[in-house]
Amino acid sequence: MSKTNQTRSEKDSLSKILVPKDAYYGAFTARAQKNFQISSLRAPEVFREALGMIKLAAVQSNSTLGLLTKKQANAIEKATKEFIDGKFNGEFDLDVFQAGAGTSYNMNANEIIANRANEILGGKKGEYEFVHPNNHINLAQSTNDVIPTATRIATLLLLPELLQKLTALEEEIGKKQEKYKDLVKCGRTHLQDA
Repeated sequence: MSKTNQTRSEKDSLSKILVPKDAYYGAFTARAQKNFQISSLRAPEVFREALGMIKLAAVQSNSTLGLLTKKQANAIEKATKEFIDGKFNGEFDLDVFQAGAGTSYNMNANEIIANRANEILGGKKGEYEFVHPNNHINLAQSTNDVIPTATRIATLLLLPELLQKLTALEEEIGKKQEKYKDLVKCGRTHLQDA
C-alpha cells in the first residue's frame, strides 16, 4: 500500500501535514508527535478522563447558550463520552514533555472529539465539515484554563485511592510503633550520634 493510501493530508494554521488515514487525531497532534519525541512517558488515563469531563461540560454549556446546533451538540456529546470511556486511548498518545502549557494535549482531545463527531454526522476524518476542533470543541475555552482544571480534577479523582493507601500506611506504622516501643536506640543526625 502506498503512503498516500495510508495517510490523509490536513492543513492547519502552520502548513499541510500527513496524518494516518484512520487516525482520529489531526494535524496539530501529528506535528506534536514529531516535535516532542522526548521520552516514553505518557499522561495517565485519569488525566484524559478529566480532560474529557471538561469538554463534556463545555459542549453542554455551549449547547444551552445556543452556540451549537442540536445536531452538533448531540454528536459532540456522544464523541466526548466515548473519549472519556477510553475508546480513543491509542489516539491520546503524546509525550508528557512538550512545549507550552499543555496545548498539545488540549488540541489532541479537540481533534479526536471533532473527528469522531464528524463521523457520527456522516462526515470524514480530517475534513471538519460539521464540527471543527477549535471552532466547536474548544469553543469558549482556553488551554490555560483547561489543562490546570484537568490536572486538578485528575488529582481529585485519585484522592480516594491515595487516602486509602495513607490509612493503610498509618495503621502499619502504628503496628511498628507498638512492636518496637520498648526498643532503645540512639538518635542519629547526619550519620552521627545526636
